[in-house]
Amino acid sequence: MLLSQLPRSPHDWSQALCGAPCWQLSPEALLPAASAHDGAWLVLFGKALGARHLTQVATLLADHRVEASLYPVGEQAGVSLLLLGASRFSPELVLALKGQEWDIDACHLATLPTLGAPGLLVMDMDSTAIQIECIDEIARLAGVGEQVAAVTAAAMQGKLEFADSLRSRVALLKGAPVAILDEVAAAMPWMPGLQLMVDTLKQAGWTVAIASGGFTRFASELQQALGLDAIFANELAVEGGMLTGLVSGPIVDAAAKAEALLQLAREHGIPAAQTVAVGDGANDLKMMGVAGLGIAIHAKPLVRAQAAATLNHHDLEGVLCLLGALACRDRRWS
Repeated sequence: MLLSQLPRSPHDWSQALCGAPCWQLSPEALLPAASAHDGAWLVLFGKALGARHLTQVATLLADHRVEASLYPVGEQAGVSLLLLGASRFSPELVLALKGQEWDIDACHLATLPTLGAPGLLVMDMDSTAIQIECIDEIARLAGVGEQVAAVTAAAMQGKLEFADSLRSRVALLKGAPVAILDEVAAAMPWMPGLQLMVDTLKQAGWTVAIASGGFTRFASELQQALGLDAIFANELAVEGGMLTGLVSGPIVDAAAKAEALLQLAREHGIPAAQTVAVGDGANDLKMMGVAGLGIAIHAKPLVRAQAAATLNHHDLEGVLCLLGALACRDRRWS
């Protein structure tokens, strides 16, 4: 089957490809095969997903001498997805995928967790579970927004050591009324797909937690609303109804986030391959590094470059596309 002859929409491919159980991808065609590759994975997903994307990835695979098989089309959270089994994992292919312009999300991964078994997902909070940086919102209401936002941006890009940057930002909040926290919490916008992602994971028997360099006031709100299993965050010191400009207790930094994921995995008996970390900033990289799969969402360039998987065109529903992709492996075109 020539790639140029495939219908535009993947959902129309079944009739054209029902003549063989598996199809191997070449630069110009799909070739019938008796079995499929499963040495590594490519996942393509997006509402614009079509035959042109398969052609684009076929060229990259040939350039890097990686063979791949196409599994039947899937769907997660209303988003079309393609799973390709690869003959091997290629770090060079990862770089090539990240270096091209896509209007969908495309990830090449050595391993993939599955919703078919219990797992653990630990996510950052600010700009990951929610759409804001809470400390920037607190600072804006306290009249020091520009000073704090500049430090936040530098810290998220990895230009500053996180603990020191947090202390310096919190110090600028000294004397602000604690009621500001309630004001920020009341208007805290969730990242699209958050509720769906958490509900789907919980139904699949997963443990879901937040590990944040932000604050317990907001993480606790999410825990109560979503039924999260655990939260790890920083505590703002308060005295006489005012913020003191200090953080109470040890700071939840990059190392603490990574340890939180490992601790939860041990407590719940979850194998490393079934652990997932989701975040957007440099402070999340250690957590992503110890997880079976690290996912960057709308992330800073440094994080996009280092994360195993990147979500540039999706919100948290994209996490479900990745975790649900292996379900395609159990189906055949014929």
